[in-house]
Amino acid sequence: MPKTPPKSPPNRPKLPEAEALLAILVAAMRPHAGPAMALVGIRTGGVWLAERLHAALGLSVPLGSIDVSFHRDDYGRKGLHPGAKGSSIPFDVAAAEIVIVDDVLNTGRTIRAAMNELYDYGRPARIDLAVLVDRGGRELPICARYCAHTLAEPLPASQELVLARAGDDPLSLLSLQLKDRPDE
Repeated sequence: MPKTPPKSPPNRPKLPEAEALLAILVAAMRPHAGPAMALVGIRTGGVWLAERLHAALGLSVPLGSIDVSFHRDDYGRKGLHPGAKGSSIPFDVAAAEIVIVDDVLNTGRTIRAAMNELYDYGRPARIDLAVLVDRGGRELPICARYCAHTLAEPLPASQELVLARAGDDPLSLLSLQLKDRPDE
């Protein structure tokens, strides 16, 4: 009797390849990538993605990175993340055209925190959002202008979608992983 392939666990969607999604994101952003476009990646996966986008789009404005730890609305409940790093915005935010880059869009709370952090540096002319995957589950009215893939069904809160990088080189291969969230 022929063997049947093992079934994937329930609620485990087949994930697209991160590198293919990156190519889709580059193609969507390229027509809008002018000399004034500035990318700011959210630590950590968003920074990795922003490094790849910055190189692929040939942008001249230096790449920024942002740590939203102090602007999260759950800071009082969870405290400071042990791996928190500072933000680095090596350009004038005032009147800049900024694209916040993150790997996965979920509730929108991290993006809200990133916008609050950006306003600590000045008032941008425009803020757009680029994400690799929209996993659904929005709690705030936030959407990405550039999104490579939207999951057909939102993931349950017990699961997280994580961007992984194969090495320390900014051009290392990226992959998506679905993990169960630890109980809080």
